[in-house]
Amino acid sequence: MRAERRGRADARRALTMITVPLAAASLAAAPVLVAAPATAAPQIPPETAPSGAPGTETIGGPQLAGRGIVVNKAPGVPDLPKIKASSYLIADAETGDVLAAKDPHGRYLPASTIKTLTALALVPRLDANRLVRPSQKACDVEGTKVGLTPKMRYKISDLFHALLMMSANDAAVALAEANGGLKKTVADMNAEARRINAHDTLAGSANGLDVDLGLNVRTQHTSAYDLALILREGMKNPDYRTYMQAIDHKFPAPPTKKERKKGKKVGGYPIHTHNHMLPGEREAYTGMLGGKNGYTIAAKQTFVAEARRGGRTIVIALMRADRPPSPYAAELLDWGFTAHGKVQPVGVLVSPGNPKQAKKDAGSGGVLPDAPLASDDASRRWLLVGGGAVGALLAIAVLFAVLRRRRFDKSLRGGR
Repeated sequence: MRAERRGRADARRALTMITVPLAAASLAAAPVLVAAPATAAPQIPPETAPSGAPGTETIGGPQLAGRGIVVNKAPGVPDLPKIKASSYLIADAETGDVLAAKDPHGRYLPASTIKTLTALALVPRLDANRLVRPSQKACDVEGTKVGLTPKMRYKISDLFHALLMMSANDAAVALAEANGGLKKTVADMNAEARRINAHDTLAGSANGLDVDLGLNVRTQHTSAYDLALILREGMKNPDYRTYMQAIDHKFPAPPTKKERKKGKKVGGYPIHTHNHMLPGEREAYTGMLGGKNGYTIAAKQTFVAEARRGGRTIVIALMRADRPPSPYAAELLDWGFTAHGKVQPVGVLVSPGNPKQAKKDAGSGGVLPDAPLASDDASRRWLLVGGGAVGALLAIAVLFAVLRRRRFDKSLRGGR
């Protein structure tokens, strides 16, 4: 009886020792997923649930999970301006400190502000001096156009000027064709968004058109937080800055009859920036470094910009505004320069690259998941397979040890 009880006890211990490692292996194998904010139809703003819903961590810090206005008030700092926009963000472009925001991670239709991402993805990939011939499809695109024709070839640099100065939709498609096609370009844009941790962004086009292309907020979106990340990263590139800051540019075109008689093979016409806040423009803002506006009926007014004063650079982004954005942008920038160094930041613009490194760079304000993101299927498979295999091997080793001990005990009893 004693031997039988000892055997049952050994069996229970073996079962426990098998179960615990397997449970531990299962927990180790289960990835922590970052749930994407749910989206809704574009006519029902705001279009997303908070990105800091239970069970998730908010990129940039927990205060940025809110859908309302987020600011840490301080003595001597004026109230935030009353901006009639669904979402906005004010941040220090150099340190990344987010000074204030409204629904910063809310996902909205980007309109032409998505072109900041088009340029971020393509400026490093395309030779500025390369000549390309646009397709008829590129020339016939809807909306604002620079006036391309398949009868001539254009320098990549001219197309970028048209893209960022006057928001030319035909230039965006021509650049995408030069990069290997629209499908590849959209994939490159989304990869670039993931690289800089702009996880609220999904590009569905190279130019920001939405309804005309059958796109809605479920298939193309970004956030005020991500627009700030994108412009901040783009402005690090000298060529990107050149295109963004240009006010006038002569765009090539087929020569007129008069020009041909004079022996000219290429004609052209001036194009002018759509950013009215640049120096010399009718809504010039002192220190304006560059910005990009956007508008569609579905998206309403969108805008992202950087300005520098007194050794500080402020970046602002606003989405779904009810009127042309320059006055709103000026108010947000003014508040940012006034509040800088006086208010406690509500979060941080994270650094590009590996999420763990971005979290480290962001400091205590930036909160990112330690496990792979939900879209990282390869990492998830490694955890599930690798973790489960380790747990199984450990359980087998424990069972072998227990059985060997039982055989040893039985032999001792037989010797007695």
